[in-house]
Amino acid sequence: VQLVESGGGLVQPGGSLRLSCEASGFTFSDGSMSWYRQAPGKEREWVGYIANNGLSTRYAPAVKGRFNMSRDNAKNTVYLQMNRLKAEDTAIYYCWTSMSPNSWGQGTQVIVSS
Repeated sequence: VQLVESGGGLVQPGGSLRLSCEASGFTFSDGSMSWYRQAPGKEREWVGYIANNGLSTRYAPAVKGRFNMSRDNAKNTVYLQMNRLKAEDTAIYYCWTSMSPNSWGQGTQVIVSS
């Protein structure tokens, strides 16, 4: 199983970013996907979830209404659209699959700063 996150970067407060996670090594459409994040000095925390068919999503209270997950099963890719970013969204973002719970990618860093 391989998970490759991309799309992070430096953005000003109030800005937007779209993260991508390309998966391989398993049948992507069989499993749910989630995003997690880990801020400096903090535990990794769950950000959001999308069902295998993309019809159901759930979000952590801290990001609900600002972040949106989607997936393209034909491309084995899950996305995280992040809007109205805040300084507290600064973290390394990771994707996760229910098909291989112990697998993690290298993450992609998001820095929200003016």
